[in-house]
Amino acid sequence: MLWIKSIHLISVVTWFAALFYLPRLFVYHAMADDQLSKDRFKIMERKLYRGIMTPSAIVVVAMGIWLASYYPLDVLMTMYWLHLKLVLVAMLLGYHWYCGRLIRQFASDTNNRSHVWFRVFNEAPVLVLVAIIILAVVKPF
Repeated sequence: MLWIKSIHLISVVTWFAALFYLPRLFVYHAMADDQLSKDRFKIMERKLYRGIMTPSAIVVVAMGIWLASYYPLDVLMTMYWLHLKLVLVAMLLGYHWYCGRLIRQFASDTNNRSHVWFRVFNEAPVLVLVAIIILAVVKPF
């Protein structure tokens, strides 16, 4: 179980690194004026999303399910902190999916959001990470 937990945590760190960095790339992409920079950001965004972010998210979910399988169902049903954590993970998966949609908008040169919007957008995973860590460590309920 400790190996599974280790793989889960390593994948969480990798996934969050990408969740923090991709929106930052969006900020710079939205500010870019020349085509060379825009093309470079398109490549960076695509490679980060497909090569690091999505595989990490898949491993996080798979290892999380594996970890949960070690507990009897009646115990899982009383772990209310875990229920909230899973809701937050589902929100992160939605954020992840939305980032993919934004990549497609940038790739087709149809983005109409400003770098300021992306700066605010960039903060959402930080708040979720703080909540998830508190829930997983403190287990308040």
